[in-house]
Amino acid sequence: MDLVKTMTLDREQTTASVVTEDDPRWLRIVARDRTADGLFWYSVATTGVYCRPSCASRAANPKNVGLHDTLEAAKATGFRACKRCKPDEEARDVANAALVAKACRSIERSEEPPPLIDLAEAAGLSAGYFHRLFKGVTGLTPRAYAAAYRAGHVRAELSRGQSVTEAIYDAGFNSSSRFYAASTEMLGMTPSRYRAGGANEDIRFAVGQSSLGAILVASSEKGVASILIGDDPEALVRDLQDRFPRAYLIGGDAAYEALVARVVGFVEAPGLGLDLPLDVRGTAFQQRVWQALRDIPSGATATYSDIARSIGAPKSMRAVAGACAANAIAVAIPCHRVVRNDGSLSGYRWGVERKRALIDREAVSVGD
Repeated sequence: MDLVKTMTLDREQTTASVVTEDDPRWLRIVARDRTADGLFWYSVATTGVYCRPSCASRAANPKNVGLHDTLEAAKATGFRACKRCKPDEEARDVANAALVAKACRSIERSEEPPPLIDLAEAAGLSAGYFHRLFKGVTGLTPRAYAAAYRAGHVRAELSRGQSVTEAIYDAGFNSSSRFYAASTEMLGMTPSRYRAGGANEDIRFAVGQSSLGAILVASSEKGVASILIGDDPEALVRDLQDRFPRAYLIGGDAAYEALVARVVGFVEAPGLGLDLPLDVRGTAFQQRVWQALRDIPSGATATYSDIARSIGAPKSMRAVAGACAANAIAVAIPCHRVVRNDGSLSGYRWGVERKRALIDREAVSVGD
């Protein structure tokens, strides 16, 4: 056995590295990580094959494994390609991603969202399978992707100073009535106000104190647009100014401070509940994630995988984590209830210790 290993290493010593059990690449092999496919390959001296990282074959002894940065280097060992994972062929996930990417470009070039059947036929797939594949890769249906792309295009055109009418037609809306019907949800405000960078929008705010630090609550005419938590009240106000650089920030009166007191009360005693009108501003995907977060009951937690599955995009864990990190409405959109698959706490915009405290308090409240 050692002779075989020695001969193999001699033959490939310039193209492979011997794996150790703490090598991050070996851990990805053990996890059969599909996202590592195409980044490196590995060969097994005792079986004389080379594989992709996600290979479902029985794990080899790391002492018999060599790592290769390229497919050519793996082939240079003289070993044969694994018949199970077929490392010489394009990975299925990569091929699927390429099909979806091609469909996305087709959607982006079209004046009207292409029919699902046309997109599926172009990909050589049935409509049902293509729909599931597209949603699994992007987290959105083809129709929702088209709507999100057009919304992004409108925002970009308005930000560049285009007139509202020009932005409407450049984004593919054939009538202004269709655009205005969806404009508030799309932009979070009227088109003209968005074009002005939120100028003249009134944002009321006030800061309260809790056992977890200062809490800033800010609202537009539509509802609560920000709940920020931190150690320094002035830093929270600066953060709010950065979020709404051209809006009028108005200090809250006694009535508004009562709203802040409700938020502080919920932080201290989650059993009180918190039901507020919200002004949620984000991409279509972010809003789907944030709604899923609001569906997590107080006292319970969910994993990023749970959220991804609940919105019909089981492979979008990283995107879910990104949406959680982008949430600027603490506690009302409870991103603190999302944990890692092993139950441990991951990062939290307002600090992991605050996340732990919120989860613990909610668990006690439910128990009581």
